[in-house]
Amino acid sequence: MSQPDGEIDGRRFRDVLGHFPTSVVAITTEGAGQRPEGMVVGSFTSVSLDPPLVSFLADRSSGTLPKILGAGRFCANVLAADQELLSRKLAARGTDRFDGVAWKPSAAGNPVLDGVVAWVDCGIEQVVEIGDHFLVVGRVRDLRVESAKTPLLFFRGGYGDYFSTTSLLLDQLIGW
Repeated sequence: MSQPDGEIDGRRFRDVLGHFPTSVVAITTEGAGQRPEGMVVGSFTSVSLDPPLVSFLADRSSGTLPKILGAGRFCANVLAADQELLSRKLAARGTDRFDGVAWKPSAAGNPVLDGVVAWVDCGIEQVVEIGDHFLVVGRVRDLRVESAKTPLLFFRGGYGDYFSTTSLLLDQLIGW
């Protein structure tokens, strides 16, 4: 049901868009004192092949975004299906998000988390204020696929993973 004057109820908006699966990506950077900083987003996407650009959206109230912007660079870590607890830890507020988290620095110094599907290391190209979020566009400096694990997804308010029917069929034919 439509709202008067085209207004959309926020809860209904979230419920409907929750039926669209999103990626779960940890955006990391090196903060003050070489301290790792990070946050989780469900809005990471490619933007351009030439030049190679990617983007993510961050809530205007994010306490981590200013640290990422201050560093001028970030690494997008595509979390694997077995990293739900890591996602929850990096999304928590007011805790040491990297306590006990294994990572190594990228060539630019951004944390690359152990066990991820892939990572994309970027310099910040542009930041655009849109509604209650900031769109952060990054120029890709380096990237790599780390594992053949399936990615962690967020769908209908919960975590899950992705198995294509083609992959399942091939696995059955091969006998895995």
